[in-house]
Amino acid sequence: MSVPATDLPHVSDVRSELVDEAVQSLDLSGKIRLLSGAKMFSLWGEASIGLNEIVMSDGPTGVRGEGVVGGRESCLLPNATLLAQTWSTAVLEEVGALLAAEAADQQTHIVLGPTINLHRTPLGGRLFECFSEDPYLTGVLAAAYIRSLQSRGIGASPKHFLANESETQRTTVDCVVGEQTLRELYLLPFEIVDQDAHPWTVMASYNSINGVTATEHAELLNDILKKEWGFDGLVMSDWFATKRTAESANAGLDLVMPGPETVWSTSLEKAVRSGEVSEETVDGHVRRLLTLAARVGAFGEHRTWPTDVPGPDSNVRREQLRRIAAQGMTVLKNDNATLPLAKGTGTVAVIGRHAIDTVAQGGGSARVRPPHIVSIGDGLASALGPGVTNLDGVETRTRMVAAPASIVRDPETGTPGMRVRALDVHGNVMESRHFDVAELEVAEDGWLADAVRIELSVDVKLPSPARMRVGVIGPGEWTVTAPGHHESFTVTPHDGPGGGLHRPKSHVSVVPLESGARITATTGPHFEMRVIGLVVTAAARPAAAAIREAVEAAAAADTAIVVVGNTQEQETEGQDKKTLALPGEQDALVAAVAAVAPRTVVVVNAATPVLMPWLNNVDAVLFAGLPGQEAGDAVAAALTGEIEPAGRLVTTFPARDGEGPAWATAPDAGRLEYAEGPRVGYRGWHQSGAEPLFWFGHGLGYTIWDYTSAQITERDRAGVKAVTVALTNTGQRSGNETVQVYHLPTDDGQPARLIGWAQVSLDAGQSGTVQVQCDLRTQRIWNVKEHRWLPLSGGSLVIARGLGDPRITVPLENGQES
Repeated sequence: MSVPATDLPHVSDVRSELVDEAVQSLDLSGKIRLLSGAKMFSLWGEASIGLNEIVMSDGPTGVRGEGVVGGRESCLLPNATLLAQTWSTAVLEEVGALLAAEAADQQTHIVLGPTINLHRTPLGGRLFECFSEDPYLTGVLAAAYIRSLQSRGIGASPKHFLANESETQRTTVDCVVGEQTLRELYLLPFEIVDQDAHPWTVMASYNSINGVTATEHAELLNDILKKEWGFDGLVMSDWFATKRTAESANAGLDLVMPGPETVWSTSLEKAVRSGEVSEETVDGHVRRLLTLAARVGAFGEHRTWPTDVPGPDSNVRREQLRRIAAQGMTVLKNDNATLPLAKGTGTVAVIGRHAIDTVAQGGGSARVRPPHIVSIGDGLASALGPGVTNLDGVETRTRMVAAPASIVRDPETGTPGMRVRALDVHGNVMESRHFDVAELEVAEDGWLADAVRIELSVDVKLPSPARMRVGVIGPGEWTVTAPGHHESFTVTPHDGPGGGLHRPKSHVSVVPLESGARITATTGPHFEMRVIGLVVTAAARPAAAAIREAVEAAAAADTAIVVVGNTQEQETEGQDKKTLALPGEQDALVAAVAAVAPRTVVVVNAATPVLMPWLNNVDAVLFAGLPGQEAGDAVAAALTGEIEPAGRLVTTFPARDGEGPAWATAPDAGRLEYAEGPRVGYRGWHQSGAEPLFWFGHGLGYTIWDYTSAQITERDRAGVKAVTVALTNTGQRSGNETVQVYHLPTDDGQPARLIGWAQVSLDAGQSGTVQVQCDLRTQRIWNVKEHRWLPLSGGSLVIARGLGDPRITVPLENGQES
């Protein structure tokens, strides 16, 4: 599945003499200035050498731009696990092209992604942003994404290097990982993307690895990444991750982010003068920076930006994002061919908070502002016609989000959004601005920097009087007023970088409101950088009342579709989960509906495994991920079969909390032991003989597949290079199949591992063959004593639809099926 990138710029492609001349022309302070960020998401320009400013953006699921909230609208893609569930390099190439166009439209040079850490434990809060529990699948898909992005002149930054598989104490945790495990699992995705896609940057993580913080880890940065692998790009720090000057500069870190003031800007020159860091080391960092600048068109030959990029709300983007999301969705269960649903299928009750308030993206730095989010309820109503009714479900959120623009108006203009005013010490208005959304980013160098108090205000638009939750998000000393309500309180920041910038705390009270009611909140600028906003949302209903209404609707309908899922409280940067159970009383809702409905379909609006205690009592389950801006239309296309949801799981689902080879994310005395070694995910499940709820690689699609034969067609001393598989679509519909090849070693100490896969599309009744290219990088063992790779020998190959559904076994002794 790996394709070498031969058409991407290397160091030799950039005029080295131009780089050398620039380095020689700068004095020490001028060179050091370039090695820290200029602002939160940009790098310094230097006119004397022809260097332009370089702009970066967070971007695994969309190009947000330099602002954290309230910026321009951008395409919101399906989340990374949903993209990975396609198992398609073509899809990831399409995603890379889309992101490159979005970045170019925003004059952004570097997209900070993809995130290629592994799903070590299903509790990881940031798994939604990562591809898979398997290092090979992760590396190959990420390489396709990076090749596509960079072939269009936009830099990628695979992250976080290294062993950043959980969020608990992420800035201080010491991840203790054995050498063999590091090589075979956690380094492998980075090795694959370096060899197959040549990324122009790599981002070093916050955590320590075996006692050494990532930004100071000379063995990883200098010895393995730069020297052994020959990485010719730039290593940047994660934001605020760099702790010490000489140690990080000497270890191989090239750029400290963000800026303008960093440990390097304040003390690197002194370290050079004292001899702790050589000027030659600084020159090496600057060379890599200027090489990056040349690649993205900010140094040497400067780039031009396109003017004809389709907008995020354009038909071409909507079609792309709907199709990609639907393709990755995974049919987990489908008794009696319940799915796909036919138009005119009778009456349908769509039930659940996630049908009304669909979660399209995770929380944290990956968040973007989309032009819209199509709810699953609206998508199904549009696709299935007038027989559909939508019904709210039980509460799923405890942390509030900013008020939607649909129910708040700027008191001065009457337009959707919020009024923000900067007040001086006397309460006079220094400046007043309109915001399209009910939240904003407060920065120390922004227009609110000189304000003594900040005032947020909206008028509420409601169809009828209602009890509403009214309050704020974001740290500060707040006063909130509404008709008949006055309250003062303090919201504290989170610990860690940025004080929880991407997941601000909230405070609300229940207030009876009429349409037109004015809500005002004021706060002082006591925290330098934060996101603040107004909350206006309906008061929570008792779960019992919501379930009772759902039961009545389900009993009266021909089909009940219950939409459940996680929110940004579970799927978020900066915080891990405590349980895989769905939040709130969603399990009780599903059970109650399934007890009365003629047939029940569950749509899971979550990126990562959830518990399903009701699984045996429902007819079908569609795992829909976090589907992006076209969420509802994509789910409808999948449920009706307009687009086959041919996705395959990228993570193994436990049946109960605590099951699986790795579980806890909390460090013990600051150390997180990766005690399971290389037995992560399906590798550990298979070796233990335990049965998960759903295996990695599982996915039913909408047809039936018969595997008729398999044989090894290419091999050498290092391992199997190709397997040819014959199969037939014996179902009633055309379909897409993902043929998976696993190596099962005879050595009990070695776990099963995916070594290749291929995809084929066949019409009903059609037979075909597919050649699966197998990667030798998955068929080797790291010898700790000799510090080198040895081939993995013996055992057998299993050709499967996931390890829970093996079809053909091929002994490696003779290469013929058995």
